[in-house]
Amino acid sequence: MEKSVIGVDIGGSHITCQLFDIITKEPIPGTKVRKTVNCHAPAAEILDAWAQSIAETCGDRPLHSLSGIGFAMPGPFDYPGGIAWFRGVEKFDSLCGMNIGQEIRSRLELPPGFPVRFLNDAACFAIGESFQEETLKHGRLLAITLGTGFGTTFIGDHLPVAGKYGIPEDGFLYHIPVGNSIADDYFSTRWFLKEYYSISGNRLDGVKELAEKALQETEVARIFSKFGHNLGSFLSPWLRNFDATCLVIGGSISYSFSLFGRELQEEFQNAGLSVSVIISSLQEDAALTGSAALCDDIFYTRLYTQT
Repeated sequence: MEKSVIGVDIGGSHITCQLFDIITKEPIPGTKVRKTVNCHAPAAEILDAWAQSIAETCGDRPLHSLSGIGFAMPGPFDYPGGIAWFRGVEKFDSLCGMNIGQEIRSRLELPPGFPVRFLNDAACFAIGESFQEETLKHGRLLAITLGTGFGTTFIGDHLPVAGKYGIPEDGFLYHIPVGNSIADDYFSTRWFLKEYYSISGNRLDGVKELAEKALQETEVARIFSKFGHNLGSFLSPWLRNFDATCLVIGGSISYSFSLFGRELQEEFQNAGLSVSVIISSLQEDAALTGSAALCDDIFYTRLYTQT
């Protein structure tokens, strides 16, 4: 018997929702809703847009028949408590201090105990990827997103891991020192654009445009090669300490993997690592799968009771 839940992915400019069968972890076809949301709008406007999108996703199903709603939510956020602490991040400032779970229940006329659960969006992406066929054989993996920022989540038995095996207490690597800065500055779009500007004096809008140039210009191709070596060198000790056998790569830069993948894997080989590298086929949809998994009571309990 199908037990339906809604997975929600909150982005800086959009909301995406989809119904899932919580037993199979599979999305229910024809139920995905994606809408633009102004992250600088007043709180009521943002929350109304989120609630309306969720209701539309549910379609003819009564909302109270669902087994829960899971949110993949950016930070800063009190995930167990459901309280937003967005401040100084240039988005959702109007929600700061609000209990989002209560606000969603109220707008959708759901009872106080109805499960509305939250987890970091990068962690939801990694959880969603861990349930895919290619990754199921790997007990431990590292999932990264390469785009406007550098997202990382270590996964063991489908659960995010932090504070062990030398992994930082928050589980993230974006703030780890690299060169004269931090990893987020080296493994993101702005690094590519800075490198291109240093060799050409010209500015580009994004990595996609740069990748097109790399196919024709050797000097530009070297930027991607350098990136692959840097990324592989940076990740190797973390993969080794965690004993990860798989690296999942998502985000906009992952579409250019053919331009830096060989160098990345060369660094792993030089470090004596045997790591399967998988490019996400789900991309943003992986966060929906991960957020839907939060509505599985057993999984959610394990999330906060693991040792």
